Amino acid sequence: MTSTSTQRAIFASGCFWGTEYHLKKQAGVLSTSVGFTGGHIKNPAYREVCMGTTGHAEAVEVIFDPSIVSFESLARLFFETHDPTQLNRQGPDVGTQYRSEIFVLNEDQRTVSAQLIKLLEDAGLPVQTQITSAGPFYRAEEYHHDYYNKSGGSPYCHIYTKRFTDG
Repeated sequence: MTSTSTQRAIFASGCFWGTEYHLKKQAGVLSTSVGFTGGHIKNPAYREVCMGTTGHAEAVEVIFDPSIVSFESLARLFFETHDPTQLNRQGPDVGTQYRSEIFVLNEDQRTVSAQLIKLLEDAGLPVQTQITSAGPFYRAEEYHHDYYNKSGGSPYCHIYTKRFTDG
């Protein structure tokens, strides 16, 4: 649930641990939650999603303060912390559950996402990221949340790479 002073975004870019790691550090992000969305099974478990038969993607739900950080800034960070040219994978993680996708919650998010994809494509990147209307978001099991801070590790698939030259 969000109030009028916060907004929500949902990003999928491979393993949700790395996606959350980068988004959580962004000023203006109030909370993150890892989970699953985009599939046809209600309340899926991690093991089900890993089998690749639920249609769900590993995703991160972000609650943010738009007076501090915009959806566009978060979407740019999303594109710069994974490889949006890979189809249904990130690094060694392979399958539709690891796809690159933005689950938009309104037309403004859809427009911004499409504009950013166009900028990347105009720069020569064959972007595979899909833009989809958001559906239900199902939280993953608790041990997946804030995984890298709990484990002391760091992302192996999500390395920051500057992709935008316009700011």
